[in-house]
Amino acid sequence: MSRKDAHAFAVSLAATLMVSIVVFQAGDGTFGAVPADEIDGDEVVIVSEYDPFG
Repeated sequence: MSRKDAHAFAVSLAATLMVSIVVFQAGDGTFGAVPADEIDGDEVVIVSEYDPFG
């Protein structure tokens, strides 16, 4: 997914699920978004985090 799509997806997920969402870049250069409690940091670079309460 592109960086722009990952950020849009993260904002939508955070608002829908009401949990913190992390946007990350994987080792192969792709971007993704997952709930913050599911990221373990292996071979990913955290780009940003969206907190629906912050």
